[in-house]
Amino acid sequence: MKELLKKLSEAHGLSGREEGIRSIIRNEIESHVDELYEDTMGNLVAVKKGNDFKVMLAAHMDEIGLMVKFIDEKGFIRFVTIGSFYAPTLSAQRVVLPGSVGPVRGVIGGKPPHKMDDEERKKGVKIEDMFIDIGASTMEEVLALGIDIGTPITIDRDFYELANGRVTGKAFDNRAGVAMLIEVMKRMETSNTVYAVFTVQEEVGLKGAKTSAYLIKPDCAIATDVTIPGDHPGIEKKDAPVEMGKGPVITIVDSSGRGLIADRRVVDWLKEAAKSIDIPFQLEVGSGGTTDATTIHLERGGIPSTTVSIPTRYIHSPVEILELKDIDLAVKMIVEALKTRPKI
Repeated sequence: MKELLKKLSEAHGLSGREEGIRSIIRNEIESHVDELYEDTMGNLVAVKKGNDFKVMLAAHMDEIGLMVKFIDEKGFIRFVTIGSFYAPTLSAQRVVLPGSVGPVRGVIGGKPPHKMDDEERKKGVKIEDMFIDIGASTMEEVLALGIDIGTPITIDRDFYELANGRVTGKAFDNRAGVAMLIEVMKRMETSNTVYAVFTVQEEVGLKGAKTSAYLIKPDCAIATDVTIPGDHPGIEKKDAPVEMGKGPVITIVDSSGRGLIADRRVVDWLKEAAKSIDIPFQLEVGSGGTTDATTIHLERGGIPSTTVSIPTRYIHSPVEILELKDIDLAVKMIVEALKTRPKI
């Protein structure tokens, strides 16, 4: 699991530009499934064929990032964000851009604090005032590297092990869910027909999950993703009561009900599976954030759905942290559930 997550985390796959991640997943999973195809939107769909009861498992491949908007005459690159960033997490980061001769490294620059007045220091650097410096001196040098308007940009960050089986890296949202889903497809034994959909463009509107759910028309669905734990300074347990290391999280409600209100039959199915093999799990009623399950459950007149999440600190930053044990427990729970079907 560690090596798989490292490979996925260090790869690059901005929303709408998921081809690198899709290739890794394809190589990992193609010998373990009956059918593997890419749909019109770019979702990668893996199928294990069984009876007429269809289960959809969804994990979004994309990560938040940036895109080239403008290149000035001195070779500095202006960008827009693709997905949700908190400005302080972007300032002074290293980035990578796919050029025509290979990856091009750069850094996100901004006005030095030494030259800021008191009011500017209090406010910090705004995203619209940041730029990327790849070392070029002219626009022509940038263009010669194959970088142009629309080039995707992602954070350049390595995966590292921490203490107590914990790891840190970028894009655990949602490479953790992708790793979970890959392992489920490798390990499961089921009589159901299972569609594992590695979705595109979740971070910009749950788009790939919507189109794939419409085409597949499953009988039920589980999205795999990450969620915010309340086990570190700056956040209280009453606001985020789940913790790292305490097992996978089954969603009951997210985004205060504006996103997903999970189908209790699917929730109970997962709970019963976890209890049957003595796996710890956590339940979540969340007030912010949502997943692919939100759009899946509204397709085709309604699809009973929930989400299984991994507690992950500092999401939507380059230094996310999770505990590997939680992913393995989530895989075991879903594999056990797939031996049966929910009472739908």
